[in-house]
Order: sequence, then C-alpha cells, then structure tokens
Amino acid sequence: MHDLIATRWGLRFHGRRFPAAIGKGGITDDKREGDGASPKGTHRITGMLYRADRIAAPAPWAEAIGPRDLWSDDVKDAQYNHAVRAPHGYSHERLSRADPLYDLVLLTDWNWPQATPGKGSAIFIHRWRKPRHPTEGCLALRPDHLLWVAQRVQPGTRVIFR
Repeated sequence: MHDLIATRWGLRFHGRRFPAAIGKGGITDDKREGDGASPKGTHRITGMLYRADRIAAPAPWAEAIGPRDLWSDDVKDAQYNHAVRAPHGYSHERLSRADPLYDLVLLTDWNWPQATPGKGSAIFIHRWRKPRHPTEGCLALRPDHLLWVAQRVQPGTRVIFR
C-alpha cells in the first residue's frame, strides 16, 4: 500500500507529486483545537464522504452525505471529533457546505475514535479554496488531484505529515 506523504511543499502519492495546502499554523507536534496547524505524524484514512448531489461516488466504499450531516468540534460535546446529525446542540461543522470544499472528503484517524477534548478535530483531506491557500489544519488539494487520490486510497492508507 502506498503512503500519502504531506509536507509544507506538497503531497507525494503513488510516485506522483501534487501541490497541496496544509494548516496555516504549519505542521506541529502539539496539535490543539483552533491552532490552525496540521498534526505531525502518521495517521490513517478511516473513511470517505462525498456529496451525491454534486459528484459521483469516487470509490465503492465512499459514503454519501446530506444536509443533516455534521462534525462535532465542541470540546464540551461527548461526541467531540465525530460525525453527528442535525439537529445538534453543540458547536459543529456542516459537512454539506454551500461551497464545494467538502464535496469529497477523506477522513483521518487524528484524535479519533477515542477523542481527547482540545487535541483537534476534523483533520480531513479535502479540496482547496484556491492554490495553496492554507487550511485550518487539514490537507487540501486541487479538485482533480483530490479525486485521483480518492480513487486510489483504501481505508487504512497511511497519511504522514512531515
């Protein structure tokens, strides 16, 4: 199995190099909620989500998301750093966004499934806003590159932030 190797200069995967964006706080050994940094280390792909109303399933194991799908980012929530459904009484990110940022999302196991409150949430791989525009801690790619990667990863593929 091929690893996804992410650095501040880009992503390497399957012998190819892709321009990429990481967190505006760089890559850190001490990830904290809201620091804007990407967590250094080896993580794994745990899932793939996609907007079925916008794109076709990129892989047989991808799961469609809709308007009620959310991701908890509230340290007071017992479901912190987990997928939740609306209505949800804690702070969260809407996975079904108005913009295309989360039309295709690869989930990682950063601080999951046993989430430690405050250690960071929603560390995903998704499309970028614009070329190399920093994220809040995720890894972001050009849409066609993200699709190419998504069609080749499997659950358990390693994501290594260096």
